[in-house]
Amino acid sequence: MIIPYKDKIPQVSEDAFIAEGAKLIGSVSVASKVSIWFNAVLRADRGEIVIGEGSSIQDCCVLHGPVTIGSYVTVGHAAVLHGAVVEDNCIIGMNSVILDGANIGHGSVVAAGAVVPEGMMVPPRSLVRGVPAKVAREFPEEMEKNLRDIAAAYFEFAKPHMQAE
Repeated sequence: MIIPYKDKIPQVSEDAFIAEGAKLIGSVSVASKVSIWFNAVLRADRGEIVIGEGSSIQDCCVLHGPVTIGSYVTVGHAAVLHGAVVEDNCIIGMNSVILDGANIGHGSVVAAGAVVPEGMMVPPRSLVRGVPAKVAREFPEEMEKNLRDIAAAYFEFAKPHMQAE
């Protein structure tokens, strides 16, 4: 589960949930109240991976560093993030792909199956969808709290698993 790479060892907050089968490799930093679900792979052998407070990395996701995930971000099942930045309070949809140098602005949603191309700068509070991804619309400011609440709920889902460990 926790795998050193060269001189780098993953650092995980004591109150984070790391599910069975998840792999954290190298320079990975996991903050408080994070949930990393079954069979997710966070491989930081070419750059650091940082997961902010309250974020959820769901089953079968692949993150290959450098990747920065802000606070209260939900990364949906089987998403792939490669060399990307996701700011606070976002949802990254299932089976989406975010490529090198892309930046997802705070309060945004990447639709399921979308492919965010290299270097794309997604403005805050945007919905992006498609292949390649394009901005479809902007969200009102108050939507950002709803996105934050979704991520926080995943830590609540993790608590029974934590008690079983």
